[in-house]
Amino acid sequence: MDKFTFIGLWDVYGGLLTDVQREITDMYFNLDLTVSEIAKEKGISRQAVSDCLKGCKKQLEEYEEKLHFYKRLQDSSLQLSFMATDINVWAENFKTAHPEFTEDINKLTDILNKD
Repeated sequence: MDKFTFIGLWDVYGGLLTDVQREITDMYFNLDLTVSEIAKEKGISRQAVSDCLKGCKKQLEEYEEKLHFYKRLQDSSLQLSFMATDINVWAENFKTAHPEFTEDINKLTDILNKD
């Protein structure tokens, strides 16, 4: 599992990890601390940190295998992106066919394209 997939799974299922697991995975993946730095910070062995990270990865993957929330979020995001593209193409075509509505269409597309 690459870092970005792990972070995505962590965002979705991280609340299901213990406080210690969340803290260690946050330190490793979000704060970019090394296993040695985390071990020193937490007062535990590097092996304990490695075991925790390995176990968390497995646990998050198992949640995804059973629930598929992460995949659903990715699919929804992709569908919204395609929809936004279609809307913007339609808006440009409509403005070309009906220039008198350009200002109104620009307002609508500004609303739809806000992050």
